[in-house]
Amino acid sequence: MSALQRQFFNREALLAVYDEELYRVALDSGPRILNIVGVGGIGKSRLLQELRNRTGPDFRTTRLDLQIPALRQQEDALAVLRTDLGEQGVKFDRFDIAYAVLWQRVHPQLRMDRSNTPFAEESELLSRILDESTGIPVFGTAAGLVRLTGRALSNRQRKQRIQNDQTLRDLDALSNAELGYAVSYLFAEELREASDEQPFVLYVDAYEALVPTPLPGGKSFGADAWLRDVLGQLHGGLTVVASREPLQWAAYDADWASVIRHVRVEGLPMGARLELLAAAGITEGRKQRSIAEASAGVPFYLHLAVDTHLQNPAQVEAMITSEHIVQRFLQHVAPDEIRMLELLSVARTFDFEAFRVLGRTFDLPANLLTWESLTAYSFAYPLSQGWYRLHQLMVTALQSHLSATLKRNVHTLLRSYWEGVVERIDGIPDGGAVSRSSPLREAVFHGLHAESIAGEQIHDYADRAVAMGGRQAVTGIVQDLRAFLSSRPGADPEIREAADCLEAESWLTLGNARAVIDLTPAIEREVSTPVSARLSLAAANARRIAGESLVASRIFQQVWDIQTGAVKISAGFCVADIKMWQGDFAGAFALAEEVYRMSAPGDAVIRADVKRLLHLGHRFLMDFEAAAVLLREAEAEYRRTQDVFGLANIQTNQAELLAFTDPEAAVAAAGVALESQRELGAQHEIGKAYTAMAMAQTRLGQFDRAASSYLSAHTALDRAGYRSGKARAEMFRAFLLLRQGERDTALVTLRRAAAEFEACDVYPSLVLTIRRAAERLGDDNRELTDAAARARPLVRPLGTMEALAHRTDDVLSLFLGETT
Repeated sequence: MSALQRQFFNREALLAVYDEELYRVALDSGPRILNIVGVGGIGKSRLLQELRNRTGPDFRTTRLDLQIPALRQQEDALAVLRTDLGEQGVKFDRFDIAYAVLWQRVHPQLRMDRSNTPFAEESELLSRILDESTGIPVFGTAAGLVRLTGRALSNRQRKQRIQNDQTLRDLDALSNAELGYAVSYLFAEELREASDEQPFVLYVDAYEALVPTPLPGGKSFGADAWLRDVLGQLHGGLTVVASREPLQWAAYDADWASVIRHVRVEGLPMGARLELLAAAGITEGRKQRSIAEASAGVPFYLHLAVDTHLQNPAQVEAMITSEHIVQRFLQHVAPDEIRMLELLSVARTFDFEAFRVLGRTFDLPANLLTWESLTAYSFAYPLSQGWYRLHQLMVTALQSHLSATLKRNVHTLLRSYWEGVVERIDGIPDGGAVSRSSPLREAVFHGLHAESIAGEQIHDYADRAVAMGGRQAVTGIVQDLRAFLSSRPGADPEIREAADCLEAESWLTLGNARAVIDLTPAIEREVSTPVSARLSLAAANARRIAGESLVASRIFQQVWDIQTGAVKISAGFCVADIKMWQGDFAGAFALAEEVYRMSAPGDAVIRADVKRLLHLGHRFLMDFEAAAVLLREAEAEYRRTQDVFGLANIQTNQAELLAFTDPEAAVAAAGVALESQRELGAQHEIGKAYTAMAMAQTRLGQFDRAASSYLSAHTALDRAGYRSGKARAEMFRAFLLLRQGERDTALVTLRRAAAEFEACDVYPSLVLTIRRAAERLGDDNRELTDAAARARPLVRPLGTMEALAHRTDDVLSLFLGETT
């Protein structure tokens, strides 16, 4: 193995700690975590790999790389670990059953067979069950699988272990969230039992990818809750977690302090430094020793010294500090190239054209030869799209030579450059949403540091990114704003409001009303500026989802009355939206059409939103033909912007519409919508898609599948804090209960849904629907009669109340299993 391969891991003290922790595994059966801490680029990932390579055959080893986005989700992470450890001899019988139950709960429209079921090939138990059974029940999946182990297994001990397991017996009665915890528990239990014969080591890389910005005190918005839950149950082995900052999990539970041992990765030891330099051709002893000592063992400085050597081997002299290494390197770079590197250090990212713009402006060489020379250095890292960035340590060294005024001027120039890039690529249809919108993020970054951008301009950039389908760029803009504000306590308060607003709007696209309410605890705020008004709209929308419709309506109307331009249009949409859900369909439609006329033809997102709102209004009025036409028009507008969230919501709405008109197609459409919404993480839309699936399954007579779908819908809607959405799901679940012969429970469920609609000040038309359903079932409940009396004056349909009542009866017949 060469020194270049070994440069990152030869840390004697750390290796000694690792060996000590491995030794403790045999003495302490509780969870143990070794937290390897070091700055980015110090070599933690390579160190984890070497630790795994040096771990002997007495241990099973597995790795979880959180740099891979999919592995930041509990189910996917456990699946990868189970597969890896299963290949090393761990039997996961109980975990496989629990995971299959969770999978069936999440995918009630799919049949459990070899082609669909997770681990069907890897699990001896599941493969036998699936081969020998004629069908697994959707509701009561766990009981069915446990019962079938009797035929699938011949080993009496394994069979009894499964059939006597209390956790498996309880799975069918658990909510989705509780089922997730049970899956984690059984994974840990299976691994613990296997560890009696052979312990394990789990390596978790890039923790900061899961929690990029912890809160003060170490907490993290719960992004790592599942990881803490899993690792806290892993007895009989060692977990090694690599992170840039020490794990602060004791902020959640003081017991973590005795479980986690922190060890910091310092620079390379002297021997490794000398070997690396020798391998690169620096062999003279005095020069080697000087460079090795000056580098402090940081790989960046060692590579920079190698770059200097490659430029001019005869000129590598004695170096005293890391700053000397940088300066010695720069001594062997042409003065014009140094000036260009200093200018490029202001750019977080740059491409060839940005390089040329800087060269022309400051009268420096900007030809291809110079470009290739500069980007060939080890500290210039290539990115996608032909972009580059410089190593942060080189950026710090180069910027130390620039005045604050010059840096602001360069930031101003680069902001203008990236704005021009956006204009050039805006019309490119196949450029990709992220690549097309990323220059907008760079323009905001440079505007911030040039101190020349206002909150309203930041919102304009973010809106353009959304219009390009680049919501990821908006997430990046928020991260940049937060970083800027943390380094500038005296920054313009409007910048903070702009950051809060964009973050709140991002949370709303995911249906996370609770996060928005936490971010905006004060609902009463000034709405005189576009930025403050837009933040108020986001805060009010969160309250609407949480059931505070009257509060939300008041704020929407206030912004609509005061503001102008784009913010007024958004407020008008919100007012129309809430009017509709409060029963004023006529007023909502009139205002929505006014908003549509106010919007410019290029404002495709708001125009699509208006079309989708009108679709929903017609659907709630049970005019399904008109609803279908508007849904197609909305989809066409969203496709113009490549808005992935808008298009995913169209898929959900399609499933909801088909639940009334074509239940078989609705089940398939809901499955498609769920895949899209899961990828986006939009919990409220996931809940709505499951509701649509359950409605369709009820009509098809697939009652067990429908019950499972409703359970999943409730879990997602609870997670989103979407009160009225859950009440609507309960209303339709009542029809399932009725079809299953549970009339009394169905009536109680209908009354509960009506009461929740009233509490949230929404859906008076559905209160009337519930009252009509109760009448057809022969129920004359006084409270429901009174609720209907209060609801009736609130409903203003487009046509007559009599026509709406007739359509309502037709729809009720579909779900009551009757014919009109």
